[in-house]
Amino acid sequence: MKIALVAGELSGDYLGQGVIKALSKRFPDAQFEGIGGPHMQAAGLRSLFPLDALSVMGLVEVIRHLPRLLLIREQLRRRWKAQPPDVFIGIDAPDFNLGLAAALRKHHIPTAQYVSPTVWAWRGGRIKKIRRAVDRMLCIYPFEHDFFKKAGVESRFVGHPLADEIPLTIDHASARAQYDLKPDAQWVALLPGSRKSEVTRLLPLFLEVAQRLRERHPDLNFIVPAATPLLAALITRQLKGQTIEPAITVVEGGARAVLAAADAGLIASGTATLEAMLLRCPSVMAYRVNALTAGLARRSVQIEWFAMPNLMAGEMLMPEFVQAHATPALITPALSELLAAPERRALLETRFADLHARLRGNASESVALAIAELLADQC
Repeated sequence: MKIALVAGELSGDYLGQGVIKALSKRFPDAQFEGIGGPHMQAAGLRSLFPLDALSVMGLVEVIRHLPRLLLIREQLRRRWKAQPPDVFIGIDAPDFNLGLAAALRKHHIPTAQYVSPTVWAWRGGRIKKIRRAVDRMLCIYPFEHDFFKKAGVESRFVGHPLADEIPLTIDHASARAQYDLKPDAQWVALLPGSRKSEVTRLLPLFLEVAQRLRERHPDLNFIVPAATPLLAALITRQLKGQTIEPAITVVEGGARAVLAAADAGLIASGTATLEAMLLRCPSVMAYRVNALTAGLARRSVQIEWFAMPNLMAGEMLMPEFVQAHATPALITPALSELLAAPERRALLETRFADLHARLRGNASESVALAIAELLADQC
C-alpha cells in the first residue's frame, strides 16, 4: 500500500507525524511519500520536496513563488498519475492541496483533507472546489462537520490535536513555578502575536492597556511570551522607558505555560484564543490589521465572532475588540472586570473545560480510522 501526504508548513508536519504513526498501526506494510518536514520523515515519510518549498505566507510572497509552487504540484500530479497511491491526504495548506486533490481525483485516486479551510468563515464560494476535490473532509471542530454536512460534503469530526495534547486538568501552580512567578500575585498574560508584524502593530496597544490596568489594580503583574529570541529582543526594546516596565516579565518560548500561569489574558486573534481556552485562561481578544486588508476582509467574512471559544460556544465567552474597537478605552474595562470578578473567571473556566472535552477525539487515530473507512468504501 502507498499513501501520499502533503503538509505545507511546520504545524502540518506535526499533525502529519501523528497520522503516519496511526496509519502504520493499521497498515504495517504501508509506504508513505509526499511532502513533509522532520516530524513526518521521522515517522516514515519519503519527502519528495523540502517542506519549506511550500511554506510561503502572505499574498505578495505567494504571487512571487507561484510558478515554483505550480511546478511542484504538477510534478506530484504526474508522479502519482503514473504510480497511483491508494489514497492522498492533504494536511492543511488548502490552496495547494485542494488543487492537487482535484487533479488526483480525476485519476480515480481517493482524496481526503485533514484540517478544513475556513470556508465557513470567509470565501464561501470555495465550497464548490472542495466538493470537486475531496472524498472526505476531516474536521478538527464540530461546527465544521455540521457546516460540511449541510453543504453536501462528506466529512468526519476527528477532534483537535491540541485538545488531545493539553490535559483536562491544568496545574496553574506548576506553571507559575516554571517562571518563578509570585504565586499569590495577580498575573495577566499579554500575547500580541507570534510574528514581528503583529508584535510591532499590537504591543503598543497592549502596553497602553497594561498601564491603565495598573492604575486600577496597582499590584497587577504582566507576563509576555516571545516565540523567538528576535521577538524577545523586539519586545524588550519596546518596553524601555515605559513606566510599567518593572511589572512586566518577558520570557522566551511558547505561550502555553504563560497562559496556564495567568489569571487572565489579553491576546491577539488566532490559535492563541484556542490555547487560552484549553489552558483555562479567561481572556480578552484584540486585533488590528491594516485598513486595506480589513476592507477586503469585510466583503467576504461571514462569521459573527473571531475568537475560537466564541465560535464553538455560539456566544461571547471571550470579549472581542477588532480594528476601530481595539482601543485602550474599550479593552481596559473589559479586562478589569475579569480581574475583579473571580466568580466570573471560575464560570468561564468551567465552560472552557466543557468545550475542551468536546474537542477531544484522539485526532490521529480518528484520522486513520476515517482513511481506513474511505479505502474500504472504494473496494
